[in-house]
Amino acid sequence: MTQGHDNVDANADTNDSVGIVTPRMESFEQSLLLETGRTLPRFDLMIETYGTLNSDASNAILICHALSGHHHAAGFHLGESKAGWWDSCIGPNKAIDTHKFFVVALNNIGGCNGSTGPTSPNPENDNKPYGPDFPLVTVRDWVKVQALLADRLDIHIWHAIVGGSLGGMQALQWAVDYPNRLKNCVVIASTPKLSAQNIAFNEVARQSILSDPDFHGGRFLEQKTLPKRGLILARMVGHITYLSEDAMKQKFGRDLKSGNFLYGYDVEFQVESYLRYQGEQFSRNFDANTYLIMTKALDYFDPARDFEGNLNKALAPATCRFLVVSFTTDWRFAPSRSREIVDALISNRQPVSYIEVDAPQGHDSFLFPIPRYVDSLRGFLGTAKANILGHNVTKNAHLHADHDPSRAEQPLRNTVQNQQVTQEQQS
Repeated sequence: MTQGHDNVDANADTNDSVGIVTPRMESFEQSLLLETGRTLPRFDLMIETYGTLNSDASNAILICHALSGHHHAAGFHLGESKAGWWDSCIGPNKAIDTHKFFVVALNNIGGCNGSTGPTSPNPENDNKPYGPDFPLVTVRDWVKVQALLADRLDIHIWHAIVGGSLGGMQALQWAVDYPNRLKNCVVIASTPKLSAQNIAFNEVARQSILSDPDFHGGRFLEQKTLPKRGLILARMVGHITYLSEDAMKQKFGRDLKSGNFLYGYDVEFQVESYLRYQGEQFSRNFDANTYLIMTKALDYFDPARDFEGNLNKALAPATCRFLVVSFTTDWRFAPSRSREIVDALISNRQPVSYIEVDAPQGHDSFLFPIPRYVDSLRGFLGTAKANILGHNVTKNAHLHADHDPSRAEQPLRNTVQNQQVTQEQQS
């Protein structure tokens, strides 16, 4: 089965963009049993695709989105000037090259961008919006649904599954639950499970929403209200964790909006203005119930939970190559959390490449076209016939730094004494 640019405007300038794209709905008229034990009677998925699926369906890449992400990952919607959220990496001649790969991006269930979620009609309640009746979902549920989508698209094995932050958790879960259905797994700015601090930030955000009088127990759409204050506060808290201290210092410092102290509680500092603006914009475009669902999915993620807390055992079934990427100033999911994944894979003698990128943007670094990061992603994915750099490691080796797939000609710098780490070209 070959699928082409059926959602891309042939007249668009595609020198460095996939051009104008049109999302499409995939409807599944089947029940879906969720990890909570609850069932969705049916569901829809909003997706976008870029590039052409080759004759043996071996060039497909799945893009998994983060908390507030969605299916619009690249290109432009008709009449809009804002590109997809990862347009810097997806497109002709970009790191995820649509001349070579067939790329699939979707909005997960529970989302608020077209896929079945809290704003969707509930067929078991006179088609009123699900609201708070929409069941909690987990990363494993999302991966299960993504596998059903792959079946629908006649994709039996993904060339790669790629995701940043919460998207990286989905990529990792794929390697655990469907080890024979992906060749490469790219986990960016992610973690094998949330820390207590991260759960705490999520809880503060949730309480901001739940305590908003306009939330109405989640039935705000029926009451024709929106819990704007709660969403604004939730986004402000989240946004602080996405930026590094250095990034905030460089961007705002202690600059005053008017140049003088106003001695009041209105906006005075530039950073206050920025946070309020981000919160306001987010409150207009995101559903409060979806935010609650997404943060709980983050909290619940822990693939080692079914393996007595042993991440090595959890990842043992994986048969794919891995690229793990972290960023030096990311304190939401610090590099040490990525190294937990790397260490487990190394202990299992599984092929893994790891790069820690020096970048000032904090957790949000994965959204920026940082050259070393983008080159590493490009080098790792390669093409269907190109050699993809990996490495084998001796048992109990500990990789601290610095295998960089963008520098295939350079030997791995092993920072641990008396440990042998070798590299080889793999096709």
